[in-house]
Amino acid sequence: MTAPQRFAAGTFAVGTPPVRPRGAREVPDLSTAHGTRLWTVGFSQAESTVTSIPRIPAKLVTVGCCLATDSELRRALTSAAAGDLGPALRLPGSYLMLLRTEGGLRVTGDRSGVVPVYWLPYEGGIWWSTTATALAALAGAPVYLPVLVADLVVSGVDTRLDQSHFDGVRRVPPGHVLELDADQEPQVAPIDLPENSGLAQGVQRLRWALETAVVRRVDAVEHASADLSGGVDSSVVTCLAARTKPLVAVTYTDAHTAEEDDVRYARRIAQDISGITHHIIDGRRANTAEFDGLAEPAALPLTDTPALALGVLAMKGAQLAPAVAHTSELHLTGRGGDNVLQAAHSHSAEAFLAGRHIPALRSAATFARAQRVAVWEVWRQLASTAATPYVHGLERLVDRLTSDRNGRSLPAPAVQCLAWCGATAAAGWLTRHGRQLAADLVRARARAADPGITPAVLHDRLMLESMAASHAAFDAIARQRWNLPVHAPLLDTTVVDACLSIPSYLRVRRGVYKPLARAAFAGLAPSYLLNRATKTAFTSSMYTGLRTNAPVLRSIISSSRLAAAGLIDARRAASDLERALAGGPAPLACLHTLIVTELWLARLDTARAEWWQPNTERNATCQ
Repeated sequence: MTAPQRFAAGTFAVGTPPVRPRGAREVPDLSTAHGTRLWTVGFSQAESTVTSIPRIPAKLVTVGCCLATDSELRRALTSAAAGDLGPALRLPGSYLMLLRTEGGLRVTGDRSGVVPVYWLPYEGGIWWSTTATALAALAGAPVYLPVLVADLVVSGVDTRLDQSHFDGVRRVPPGHVLELDADQEPQVAPIDLPENSGLAQGVQRLRWALETAVVRRVDAVEHASADLSGGVDSSVVTCLAARTKPLVAVTYTDAHTAEEDDVRYARRIAQDISGITHHIIDGRRANTAEFDGLAEPAALPLTDTPALALGVLAMKGAQLAPAVAHTSELHLTGRGGDNVLQAAHSHSAEAFLAGRHIPALRSAATFARAQRVAVWEVWRQLASTAATPYVHGLERLVDRLTSDRNGRSLPAPAVQCLAWCGATAAAGWLTRHGRQLAADLVRARARAADPGITPAVLHDRLMLESMAASHAAFDAIARQRWNLPVHAPLLDTTVVDACLSIPSYLRVRRGVYKPLARAAFAGLAPSYLLNRATKTAFTSSMYTGLRTNAPVLRSIISSSRLAAAGLIDARRAASDLERALAGGPAPLACLHTLIVTELWLARLDTARAEWWQPNTERNATCQ
């Protein structure tokens, strides 16, 4: 028996550990006098690399999808041993990195957070893992409710920062490294980011980074598959993969989207690009809808964080069936494209702060008209955000959370997305205790707020990390449910670095959809795709799924664990659900988040004992 999902874990300064991950394989050649151990569960031996060079007293270890060549790994180790971690952190792929030196250990994941790192003191040393749930099971740590509630009711706030969803299990924020040295307290240090670049240089770096990320992945397997939604992101990835070798591409549609642009673009690309075997899965024939299959939480896949993908579990099962039948060894997606190929809507505030006042006002006016909101409202919020430090925005949010105005008279989404932070419609469900818990967390974030951060940089990072966590959860689901690894090359550190090194206001252009993709991928994907100006909405599909599964969803909310903990009033959430079931305006995103959060809490109840087993090595030592 193995642990319920794949992960890596290790120790520092522990001696002989009392337990080890269930079903784990230990990565050799890492034992030191400092008690360094590394285990992997669910990773093949080829997914772990240990690089060493004679006369260099250090070893570089990667776990996961590291696409680097041997020479790239050796160069990275040479630089790391000399004190420069940058090259080791920016190898192609998505992976965990460890640097073991004579004096200690450095541990970090990727910049987006697809590969996270968590840690806690235990058994006299430091234990770390890519999965917070495993460490929580090890130490008996309960769920940390403030983070769970804040994720539901606020936006524009780094709800986790250095915390996880479990009390006492610490998080290494993406873009940081865990530094473990003998006889010293653990430190979490920021990693230097690449310097900002101009548009032309960033475009060149992006083209190389994504092409490398896709081609090297596909080259490493015999059978590959990909999403082909017809949107720019997944279609570019599919085109790059098909240039390397033939693959299966899948498109999901239903009664609401079958005649929309996405399906038409997907069909055209499959016809024009050789090497694509195209499958269109229609939810009407597959008899699937959103929120299907959620009646038995104990039978659901286990994820490290609440997974929005649970809401589309049955749909994804139908969509990925051709890939599974093809015995695909990896499935490519365009996840992350909206985060890195575009910019947060607050880019207009970023431009305003950079002295580009007229372009900022024009951009905000165009956005207001597209969202059918009065231009003056958007301008007023733009000016307010540009003139207000982030910490003051957080303090205002604390005041709102502790008042009785939650969930009432919320600004229009087009206005709120330009603000530093805000409350979601779910704040209206909070009890007095829930409001206080959320307010205390936001107050703590205000004390730690970076005084030099700008709105778009903050929002780009938070949305990127949210997408990365969502993708990591979906990958865990796909591996458990269909034995299919799901990859998001647009979330690789090299791709993220290339895109986010370009200031946000240069990543957008009035009247042009995803100009960064148009510039970077010309000649790699059809021009009619890169010039696309439309995007298919899926709101109608969600309403249908809610109505189809109304009894199960009512039961999930009526038996809410958050309500049992005194944090939300389930009756208010149920009222919003009934409004959605009737087809009226309702906070669909908040309902989706609440449902999967409740399912995650229910699934945790059955998973505590599945992670660790006694370490027979220790037993033998004791004898």
